[in-house]
Amino acid sequence: MAPRTKAVDAVSPEAVDTRFLRTLVGYNARRAALVIIDSFVREMAVHGFRPVDFSVMSVIKDNPGVTSRQLCSELNIQPPNLVGMVQTLEKRGLIERQAHPSDKRATGLHPTPAGLELMHGAERTATELETRMCAKLDLKQRTQLLKLLQAVYD
Repeated sequence: MAPRTKAVDAVSPEAVDTRFLRTLVGYNARRAALVIIDSFVREMAVHGFRPVDFSVMSVIKDNPGVTSRQLCSELNIQPPNLVGMVQTLEKRGLIERQAHPSDKRATGLHPTPAGLELMHGAERTATELETRMCAKLDLKQRTQLLKLLQAVYD
C-alpha cells in the first residue's frame, strides 16, 4: 500500500496571473478574435451569414467571376468545405455560376443583384461592428493593428 500524502490546500488567488500568456501574439489574437467573432455571429445572423459565408460573399462581390480554387486559396478554405457553402449561397439566390471566359474547365462565381443588395447591408453591419469593437483605438492605431496582423499571415 502506498503511503498517504498530506493533501495540499488549494489556494485561490485574488487575481489570476496571465502575464506570460499576455506576451504571446497567438493568445492575444485569439482573445480579441473571440470577442469580435461572438458579436459578429450575433449581428450577421440577421443577414443569414456566418463569418465564413460573409467572407466568401465578400470575395465574390469584389471579384465577379472568381473561381472556387481562388476562393479556397485566398480564404484558406478546404475545397470540400467550400462546395456546400457555394451550393447554399446559390440556393439562396445570392450567387450564380457562369462559364469561365478563358478556362473551359473552370466556373466563375458571380453575385446576383439580390446578393449585392444583401452584401451592402451586411458590409454596413460589419463596418459598424468594427467601429464599436475598436472604439478604444484611434485611426492610426487601428491601421497599425491591421498591418501587424496581416504581416503575420501574409
